[in-house]
Amino acid sequence: MAGQTWETPMPAKAKWALIADGIRARIKSGELAPGDKLPSTSELCRQHDVSAIVVRQAINALKIEGLVEGVGGVGVFVAER
Repeated sequence: MAGQTWETPMPAKAKWALIADGIRARIKSGELAPGDKLPSTSELCRQHDVSAIVVRQAINALKIEGLVEGVGGVGVFVAER
């Protein structure tokens, strides 16, 4: 097939990364302040139409960055800076 090119499409950003980006932006803008509680996992699932695993991946990424902290049985909160 002369003249035909094959392009490899760039993969779309993972859903968990998009969710983390949105929460990160809200924290950095001050919309979410230190000590603020994030919506529950089930609420974030509904908002973004994703599974709980995807939401947990997003939250874990933010925990690794030190932006949020989980409090067992209570929720996830914006970390104090």
